[in-house]
Amino acid sequence: MKSGEKYNRKEFLTTLFWGGIALSFLQYCEKKTKSFLLKITGTNSVLGHRLWAKDFPKPSEEIKIKFLIVGGGISGLSACRFFSKNNENDYLLLEMENHLGGNSSNGENKFSKFPLGAHYLPLPNKENIEIIEFLKEIGIYQGDDENGEPILDEYQMTFPQQERLFYKNSWQNDIVPQKGISTETQEEFDRFFKMMDDFREKKDSKGNYYFAIPVEDSSFEEPDFVQMEKMRFKSFLATHNFKSEELLWLLDYSCRDDYGLGIDYVSAWAGIHYFAGRKNNWSKTYKDQVFTWPEGNARLSEHLSKCTKDKNLVDHLVFDVKFNENHVEVLSFDNNQKKTKKIIAEKVLFATPQFVNERIFNNKRAENFNYVPWFLTTITLKNEFGGDNELAWDNVIYGSDGLGYIYDQHQNIGQNVGEKVITYYRSFSTDNCKKARRKLYSMKEAELKDLVLNDLKKAHPLIDEYIIEMQFHKIGHAMIAPVPNQIFGNSAAKQPIDNKIFFAHSDLSGISIFEEAFYQGWRTAKKML
Repeated sequence: MKSGEKYNRKEFLTTLFWGGIALSFLQYCEKKTKSFLLKITGTNSVLGHRLWAKDFPKPSEEIKIKFLIVGGGISGLSACRFFSKNNENDYLLLEMENHLGGNSSNGENKFSKFPLGAHYLPLPNKENIEIIEFLKEIGIYQGDDENGEPILDEYQMTFPQQERLFYKNSWQNDIVPQKGISTETQEEFDRFFKMMDDFREKKDSKGNYYFAIPVEDSSFEEPDFVQMEKMRFKSFLATHNFKSEELLWLLDYSCRDDYGLGIDYVSAWAGIHYFAGRKNNWSKTYKDQVFTWPEGNARLSEHLSKCTKDKNLVDHLVFDVKFNENHVEVLSFDNNQKKTKKIIAEKVLFATPQFVNERIFNNKRAENFNYVPWFLTTITLKNEFGGDNELAWDNVIYGSDGLGYIYDQHQNIGQNVGEKVITYYRSFSTDNCKKARRKLYSMKEAELKDLVLNDLKKAHPLIDEYIIEMQFHKIGHAMIAPVPNQIFGNSAAKQPIDNKIFFAHSDLSGISIFEEAFYQGWRTAKKML
């Protein structure tokens, strides 16, 4: 969900004067604990859990439609876009939440918009033509110059300083540890990145990349590469004698950042894909930057949602499906009007995760799908927070259990003279996601506050003095985790039923990134047409 991309920027290195910090901290500890507003938000798990009981009223309304899309995340919205672009307008989208976008949603206070999930999009590979066309539709990609270089809207790309790392008691530019590392560690970094460069360019005899985006375009014909999907990334690294603390931390952070789980749990294939899947081949000028906005990827879902105007129903939970000879009957509970609607459709696309499909279809099982819980904390701070230290867009703390924080106002064109808004990210990297999910849902405001602040105080020991408000956002099934056999081992879940029921979601790719969800939607819609 967060950024782990490397970016070369102006030099920015500051040193904390620890004597002064220690004195200030002792004075701070003598004061009373400051009070500030705490609140919790999250996905509508209460309505979703009614799928277990299915205690819904009988249908009292009937709707007929050609194509029904269930799920208003990026996959469902991408399918709607494809229908619209191909002159098919007889479709309807249903969404359980009271808004569209799924994990590409946002919140807003009087100081800034802020993401409630995914918040950036790396530059696509030049082979990802459909996403490039989408970027052109929404004005980010503005054509090519005389040299064939894409002209991109720089106001929608990360401004300097893009990222920094709190390492050895000071902030450094870039998130690759640099200050005072040993020669042996630097050699391991060089050897690892050289290996990833080789993997990035490697193709099979048919010209297919071994590591591609979307994942389905990757080559699966080489046994050694298939075997990588069966082993854990940590084992692969040990086999190749990668052992430096700083390198292993960076790789663990990167995997937790994109996959939710670290190197102890994800497959070696997925760990390599993080570095080798993106080819950096569309733009020479901007290849290290990413697209981002204060509201995160909600900006993208808002663009996609335009093709669902008057064609979507939110607060609608689908709970039953029946097949007839020429159509499909879907029952959906309208949580606003507290009534059940029957939708009769020729074909239905379930752009919903497999743990939801399991409750709708008797023959669907999700035991092999591992969903990592996340929570985000949006913190409103007094303007003085950070002092003379420039906040980067992405701010990471070495050795942290969290994933650092995003400065939500970083992309503002005008000078920010008011309060600052940051969003802290944390996934639960564990081999028992169900237990972690139960723990997350049981945690109250005070416990979440301590968890976040104990982490942030490693870099900002006096942060309490600046906090105005903290908003915690829980996502119990935030993303699919590419553990061994996740990507290559769930092909049956992708298969349509009687050419009437189709499935599209990023969990079918095994990697939860915007490009995979977008791809799942439009390619499945194409099959339906």
